[in-house]
Amino acid sequence: MSSAPSVRDDRRFVLTLGCPDRPGIIAGITSFIAEFGGSIVEAGYHSAAGPSGLEAAARVTTEGPGAPPSNTATDTGWFFTRQAIKASTVPFELAELRDRFAGVAAEFGPETEWQLHDSGERRRAVLLVSKDGHCLHDLLGRAASGELPATIEAVIGNHPDLAGMTEAHGVKFHYVPFPKDPAERGPAFEQVRELVDGHDPHAVVLARFMQVLPAELCAHWAGKAINIHHSFLPSFVGARPYHQAFARGVKLIGATCHYVTAELDAGPIIEQDVSRIDHADDVHDMVRQGRDIERVVLARGLRWHLEGRVLVHGRRTVVFS
Repeated sequence: MSSAPSVRDDRRFVLTLGCPDRPGIIAGITSFIAEFGGSIVEAGYHSAAGPSGLEAAARVTTEGPGAPPSNTATDTGWFFTRQAIKASTVPFELAELRDRFAGVAAEFGPETEWQLHDSGERRRAVLLVSKDGHCLHDLLGRAASGELPATIEAVIGNHPDLAGMTEAHGVKFHYVPFPKDPAERGPAFEQVRELVDGHDPHAVVLARFMQVLPAELCAHWAGKAINIHHSFLPSFVGARPYHQAFARGVKLIGATCHYVTAELDAGPIIEQDVSRIDHADDVHDMVRQGRDIERVVLARGLRWHLEGRVLVHGRRTVVFS
């Protein structure tokens, strides 16, 4: 006689925190959780205090050699952590947990930055696209299969080409035409902003949108606007990076998932990957291989963002992957 299938108990309250490093931070957090009988099922740490075992628990990425030394974790001496607490072991709701932890966080200093979110709350994403559909198709498929921890609320395109693909997945497609003259695109960006904000998303994904967001939109969506650039940044910034790479005779091509900032293709990096090519590959081969990398890198970066695994500090990120 077979036993009844077990019900998965995988709901988590996820705490992320960054603050100037000092003794007692880990003890303060774990003691707080232990006081109400909470069970920590996942814990990641990154300390800039020197060569300790904690540094292996997270990857630190940067946008490249242009980052000023004063914005690096190793120079500022910050500590970062991500703790996943089994929700069923917490005897009160998330709002009360936040209220109680606020007092603990205050002890770590006024610069402390922290968040608590419920993994059981479905996250929301809005995708911005142009004509290339490979990243859109991949994300729609992952969302439909439950692999992506978010609902894709809408897709907004400055061309109508991807409407059919989007609507075949039961997702609303909005077509917002953009004038050819960049100076006349203000009203179009304002319409995009209204459509996006209407869904209050946790992530705004530029899935090969191929438009440069105005500085005010970058600021408005700071920390949740994510771009996939078809290049291993900081190399080959801007348009046609595969053509730039081919002209340079590179042997590795890559893709970069990063947060969007007002500086073109220079936001804090979440994830990168590369693929090897050789002298026989032409631009079309590079584009084909590059699209495969773009899909995977964007999906990883977006998932880590949605799961609260990415902490931004200045121009760098700490990624608890």
